[in-house]
Amino acid sequence: MNQFLGYRRPDGKVGVRNHLAIISCSIYANRVVAAIGERIPQAVPILHQGGIGQYGADLAQTIRALIGTGLNPNAAACLIIAMGNEAIDPYTIADPIDRTGKPVKILKIMNVGGTSAAIEKGYRLAEQLQLTLSTLEREPYPMTELIIGLECGGSDFTSGLASNPTLGAVADHLVLAGGTVILSETTELIGAEHILARRSVSSEVSQRLVEIVQRYEARVQATGFDMRGGNPSPGNIAGGLTTIEEKSLGCVVKGGTTPVMKVVEYADLVKDRGLVVMDTPGNDVESVTGMVAGGAQIVLFTTGRGTPTGNPLAPVIKVTGNSYTAAAMAANVDVDVSAILTGEMDTAEAGALLYQFLQDVANGRLVKAEEHGNTEFAIHRIGMTV
Repeated sequence: MNQFLGYRRPDGKVGVRNHLAIISCSIYANRVVAAIGERIPQAVPILHQGGIGQYGADLAQTIRALIGTGLNPNAAACLIIAMGNEAIDPYTIADPIDRTGKPVKILKIMNVGGTSAAIEKGYRLAEQLQLTLSTLEREPYPMTELIIGLECGGSDFTSGLASNPTLGAVADHLVLAGGTVILSETTELIGAEHILARRSVSSEVSQRLVEIVQRYEARVQATGFDMRGGNPSPGNIAGGLTTIEEKSLGCVVKGGTTPVMKVVEYADLVKDRGLVVMDTPGNDVESVTGMVAGGAQIVLFTTGRGTPTGNPLAPVIKVTGNSYTAAAMAANVDVDVSAILTGEMDTAEAGALLYQFLQDVANGRLVKAEEHGNTEFAIHRIGMTV
């Protein structure tokens, strides 16, 4: 059946996990957030390095990412914690979440007597929120309720030949059925952006896609580095890739063959169905964080080298086309499609295998990153710290 058992939220969205998200407004609140998370195993602490010394578009992006994280359907309730003197007012984060009907509470550390008192107060608030989650049960929903993020990290020659095309097959299946897929990593579109531009649903979308690539290149060139014709990642080079263009050609196949319907900024809420491109960096953790803030409930992540990273809220499914990596990093790899390279499996069969695993995860099966506690979270910075 083309369904999964999920949790319907008050705003109509459906989660595949039932987490209590404890969100830090700044690095100042991280210790309190972490301590509360340690005492409530069902909670997921959202820790980051921002919220201090940021301004303008950079601060706005951090706020947008935190709001989106709280809005993600995998978060059933949120506790927002601030020191109380940050540039980010906790109500700025909490109010949009509260308007969806999702339970949310706020704690300011300065208002309760400091760290120790805040941990105790926050623990009691978190317990109250956790009680509301215990009554929620899974119900059947179509797979098209899912927003799937696509990522590749620690790539090698097998990524473009096997695992990335497998994601493309799954992406096509979901999109053609009426679902939503996010293709990320603007830096890994460089040199292949024309392929996606030709597939865009309109000239406006095509122009926007080219613009985000040019903008990213300009930012990198401002630091004195030119990405075209080279490859900035030693891991990619060790994996057999020679240029950023070669990496990009392998990267774009993750998005399948359907038209690009929309191009969105980092951590923007994805509202359009179909294939959506999000402007994210190639940094795996920052890119996944942006897509989850955009609404992705699950991320499909290809890796030729065995990258172990995960996310606090969304299961990150690791897929490899490298048989050596599948064996050497068995504790971190979820799906092995290396049989494509030996001719024992074609891309359609690998896509069916991955789609079944995706459905299992949507139904509650834990991925390796969840089992090992890989909950990396980092918001992409676009400005200087002052």
